[in-house]
Amino acid sequence: MTAERSVTQPKFNDITGAIRMLAVDAVQKANSGHPGAPMGMAEIAEVLWNRHLRHNPANPKWPDRDRFMMSNGHGSMLVYALLHLSGYDLPIEELKRFRQMNSKTPGHPEYGYTAGVETTGGPLGQGITNAVGMAMAEKLLAAEFNKPDHEIVN
Repeated sequence: MTAERSVTQPKFNDITGAIRMLAVDAVQKANSGHPGAPMGMAEIAEVLWNRHLRHNPANPKWPDRDRFMMSNGHGSMLVYALLHLSGYDLPIEELKRFRQMNSKTPGHPEYGYTAGVETTGGPLGQGITNAVGMAMAEKLLAAEFNKPDHEIVN
């Protein structure tokens, strides 16, 4: 989200409950997947996503967005639920197609298929190295292009 917050934003428990139920429903319908990560991580993910990270569903490639990196790609329904609930181009029909061929919701997130997914998920620990690399790239871009009176990268 941008710095502006909606006055009618749903309550914390409503959002975390929705994350859990979307995950359980999608995994059950697919008869495949891992509901434990989204169920156990719903609270921390909601707080990070809605209260600390800067992102914009209307502009998922916004250069100054914060990146949400999840190393355990098998918990992908957590990311998909967050994206869906915050208004990214991920309709409920795509959540119903979780882990199906050619869907926007593969079993492990894949960069380029789903708006808001920052990196392809895979081996545990991969997210840490991806996050460090992206942070280093942003720091290098800022050092190269930011000027005292004109901060392009922040």
